[in-house]
Amino acid sequence: MKTPKFNVACINKCTEAEGPGKRLAIWFQGCYKRCKGCCNPKLLELKPAHILTIDQLLLIIAAAKKRFDIEGVTYLGGEPTLQQGLTELSRVIRTTGLGVILFTGKQECEVPADLKCEVDLVIDGGFEQNKLDDKRNLVGSTNQRLIFITNRYRSREQWFYASRPKRVEINVSNGLFITGDKV
Repeated sequence: MKTPKFNVACINKCTEAEGPGKRLAIWFQGCYKRCKGCCNPKLLELKPAHILTIDQLLLIIAAAKKRFDIEGVTYLGGEPTLQQGLTELSRVIRTTGLGVILFTGKQECEVPADLKCEVDLVIDGGFEQNKLDDKRNLVGSTNQRLIFITNRYRSREQWFYASRPKRVEINVSNGLFITGDKV
């Protein structure tokens, strides 16, 4: 069996902008959706970025858990579901006690069932520029849904609606990557 490899654009080892609690966020390179007004247009191109094995990613996640006491991992993109080993990665992450949030431009019913079983929350739907969401944190447009696969984040659902200070995080490694709220 081949060891899964992932096309990673960027990793933030500790963020509080990409979901409830301290999290590690992985942005995957490549997306076929091409949503008008995408917040990550540099991640759309289907090209190699940083190719990492599942073992390399798991070491990064374990180090972040130890150093920053992260609560979970958030997958963003690009389109995370283009990564062939995502189910296996999610399964292993969850065995370490961490939660997993999946952003996808797909509808929840299009997410492979085996992957859906290994994440705690799916945020589905492509970004629609004419439906900006100014009520919820993290999501970009009102068509995007929060689908709780497990109860892990159900009790923290208010985080998505709570008024909170705007947050921008700047990462410097192999270039500049800015994430967080639009200010």
